[in-house]
Amino acid sequence: MSINIVKELANDTVAPRQAYCDALIEMAKEDARVVVLDADLIGALGVKPFQKAFPERTFDCGIMEANMIGTAAGLSATGFIPFAHSFGTFASRRCYDQVFMSCAYARQNVKIVGSDPGIYAATNGGTHMPFEDVALMRTLPGATVVEPVDSLAVRELVRMAKDTYGVWYLRFPRKNCVKIYEEGTTFTYGKANRLRDGKDVTLIAAGYCVAEALKAADILSAEGISARVLDMFCIKPLDGEAVLAAAKETGAIVTAENHNVVNGLGSAVADALAAGYPAPLEKIGAQDVFGEVGPTPWLAKRFGMTAEDIVGAAKKAIARK
Repeated sequence: MSINIVKELANDTVAPRQAYCDALIEMAKEDARVVVLDADLIGALGVKPFQKAFPERTFDCGIMEANMIGTAAGLSATGFIPFAHSFGTFASRRCYDQVFMSCAYARQNVKIVGSDPGIYAATNGGTHMPFEDVALMRTLPGATVVEPVDSLAVRELVRMAKDTYGVWYLRFPRKNCVKIYEEGTTFTYGKANRLRDGKDVTLIAAGYCVAEALKAADILSAEGISARVLDMFCIKPLDGEAVLAAAKETGAIVTAENHNVVNGLGSAVADALAAGYPAPLEKIGAQDVFGEVGPTPWLAKRFGMTAEDIVGAAKKAIARK
């Protein structure tokens, strides 16, 4: 495993949706089984270049997400590797029974992409703000749930999804994110990436909250507190070994996620701790509430997902040792 992270946090110059489309095109050139399904969002999700390059392998299913998933399952059953995408709310909630029955229960090889998870939905508001998609998808037996943090992670994890049989759910923003990884970074299925070492507390983050966790680690360091930071990009299967090592070696855990704290990353980590090595745990994320309308930075403050919130949670966890 090779992990190279940026020296200073800044906005990624490549949009996640561009990285997604580029990866699809590269894979389609190599493998005739790769096909793309869309729910009338080809422009919004940036896959027009794929449609232009492979029109016979691009299927616009219209605003009928359940039908799109059923079609993807059928394509899988005939040997294709379908990538089906929509906004996170529609790729998870709206078509969940089809994902369960036609894909997971039927042991199909379907890759589902939910874009603009959580506060990335911004001004689309609460109806379009998935704080529950991870909760739904991680309950599917055998499913894989991943959250790439930037464009490089999107590129690598989309390729990993293509090469790993089964139902996958990938959640990431369409347009803007913070760049975390440099070229040369590798991702291992089911293993967290350690971005920073520390001995007093471990910050386990995914997606939007990874950059905030790194900022929080800097703030804590200035106060004499050493914080380990893990990018738990693979939420299911969870890297239980990394969680238990963090509990034993740092004695306190904070999870940070752009999702409901109920049945998301925090709950997965809590399960691992309860089964293996109990340690104080504080959960950062939406506290069992619905989404709202607003720009992403404002929503991060509204739902307590900022670096300052993580710092406060870290101090609480440490005090509970």
